[in-house]
Amino acid sequence: MSKNKAPHKSDKRKSKKDIINNIVNFFNRNSSESFSYKQLTERLGFNKPAEKQLINNILYDLKEDAFIIETSRGKFKSNNRGIFLEGIFERRSNGKNFFTPDDDSTHIFVAERNSAHAMNGDRVKIQMLAKRKGYEAEGEVLEILERKQNTFVGVLDVQKQFAFLVMDSKILANDIFIPKEKLNGGKDGDKALVEIIEWPQKAKNPIGKVIDILGQVGDNNTEMNAILAEFGLPYKYPEKIEAYANTISEEITSEEIAKREDFRNTTTFTIDPRDAKDFDDALSIKQLDNGNWEIGVHIADVTHYVQEGDIIDKEGESRATSIYLVDRTIPMLPERLSNGLCSLRPHEDKLCYSVIFEFDNEANIKKSHIARTVIHSDKRFTYEEAQDIIETGEGEYKEDVLKLNDLAKKLRAKRFEHGAIAFDRHEVRFEIDEKGKPISVYFKYAKESNKLIEEFMLLANRTVAEFVGDVPKSKTAKTFVYRIHDLPNAEKMENLSEFIRRFGYKIKVDGTKTAVSKSINHLLDEVSGTAEENLISTIAIRAMAKAVYSTVNIGHYGLAFEYYTHFTSPIRRYPDMMVHRLLTRYLDGGRSVSKQLYEDKCKHSSEMEQLAANAERASIKYKQVEYMSDKLGQTFDAVISGITEWGLYAEINENKCEGMIPIRDLDDDFYEFDEKNYCLRGRRNKRTYSLGDEIKIKVARANLERKQLDFALVE
Repeated sequence: MSKNKAPHKSDKRKSKKDIINNIVNFFNRNSSESFSYKQLTERLGFNKPAEKQLINNILYDLKEDAFIIETSRGKFKSNNRGIFLEGIFERRSNGKNFFTPDDDSTHIFVAERNSAHAMNGDRVKIQMLAKRKGYEAEGEVLEILERKQNTFVGVLDVQKQFAFLVMDSKILANDIFIPKEKLNGGKDGDKALVEIIEWPQKAKNPIGKVIDILGQVGDNNTEMNAILAEFGLPYKYPEKIEAYANTISEEITSEEIAKREDFRNTTTFTIDPRDAKDFDDALSIKQLDNGNWEIGVHIADVTHYVQEGDIIDKEGESRATSIYLVDRTIPMLPERLSNGLCSLRPHEDKLCYSVIFEFDNEANIKKSHIARTVIHSDKRFTYEEAQDIIETGEGEYKEDVLKLNDLAKKLRAKRFEHGAIAFDRHEVRFEIDEKGKPISVYFKYAKESNKLIEEFMLLANRTVAEFVGDVPKSKTAKTFVYRIHDLPNAEKMENLSEFIRRFGYKIKVDGTKTAVSKSINHLLDEVSGTAEENLISTIAIRAMAKAVYSTVNIGHYGLAFEYYTHFTSPIRRYPDMMVHRLLTRYLDGGRSVSKQLYEDKCKHSSEMEQLAANAERASIKYKQVEYMSDKLGQTFDAVISGITEWGLYAEINENKCEGMIPIRDLDDDFYEFDEKNYCLRGRRNKRTYSLGDEIKIKVARANLERKQLDFALVE
């Protein structure tokens, strides 16, 4: 056979026009999907270096011509948008406003003159403007479909005939004008909550009225209430609901006890934080005649006292969660319930909803059942007291505490064997004086006593979810409230893998769910105790999806559970109250409830949980800035914890307070942001500042109003 084989048709170099046609046709055929340059060359069969380079150039030309859009870095999809789009308006503090459409993550620039007074987070309808060559896509707001918020916190600037509410520009571009008769007693310099009542078409400023005076700037109560108000969260409990709660009878009748399993003579105790008042879970322990162990997970029976649809229930549903700021708890339920009737206080009979397990000595579950019970707690342990028993083997109820800990450790080991992920991160805590001023910072780490309680709560939550959701294939599960956690974001996992490589670590980004989660655990074990531990675990957490509530069960990836719910904290989480009610209904043989109704309730609870978390973080940030405000000029060792186009974020090693080094202060060169490699790089001298680098900083400025620390780099 001749060696000089005739060239195959596909070996001929295709013209640029042919390649463009191939790419255009491909995107038209796959208009709903995004593709990277690599995926495109593979799918179209282009493997010659010259063709690959040409395709890369064509992609950016097609993007320039708005035929395709870049949905994320290096990924493109067909631009099948119409001229009108709906989505979310985002106001940036640097003056650049953006719109994110519902169909993808691409930002569209909206100039201030075209914003129609839209505020940050508003749902709007925009019109795409004619695209200019070399300029980014631009839109104009046509209609505000839904206001994200219409109340704002700021400082009153009171003039003779009128006033303004002065705010941070990233919240609202213009101060709010307040007529004198709408001041509600507010004085110059007061921090106030103001509602926008109108914003005339041609007026530069919105017009508002003062709803509440929060107090003097800098006062601790004022600032904590202001944080809550900024997120649209309640900062006081309605008196009429407190009064209604006080009418609820605390009597537990003999008729009620007769309906329940009686655990009052079984050893039972609570283990909670030192400053806790709302004890919503207790454990009971008893050895059975066969040598096995009966362990009861007892949860406060809140829905016995709070009737569906009453004013306490409606307030609880609206709040959806208790909020934990640095120095206070804003409860979901009135104090009489949360700290009194429903709190499983020692030496008092209490009504509970319980999951009762029978374990052998290897923590294998032999059987379990769910029941309404009455208990009598023998002891209230703090985590520290229980930990002392675990470490020394001495103390009251030591045999019971040690046995529970032994079973919990075995349960935990099995959970990780099945692919659960171990994100054991420290929490920042403050020691504060009587005026709320932070005097020291310390870190709270989860010890065995914390993990003991966690393990039994996880098991109870899983068991309840399985009871409702795990039905034979021939049956349809009844509507239920699940706690779900999706798989990690593939692109973020790739970025994590690339980032940790520079530290000498590896991670699996594909394969089975268990293989990937075990790889993440191995990474977390490897970085434990290293300088980069906090940084890498933070980026790993960012790669994870957020856990949310839903009626659609997809399992919980992080816990490696196919079925999971929240059942164990009804004093502080409304979804747990929903779960208790649904459980009662289904145990009594009731029909399934409306899926859409409960999905809406789940969505609201997830959103409120996120708001509460944001407020908690804001209160920590405020206290960190307050703590550092008397340390101006002092130097500290730090690590670069974040990199943006406007500067470096650095975290002080000894107290985890984070501040920013503005890029304008790096004046030895012109620094450019390299997003892919998490670094700033000098154009002239090539000096690089990378995520995780150790640096020395000086505290330059502390702005309490903006909760912002500025650092200066110390060479």
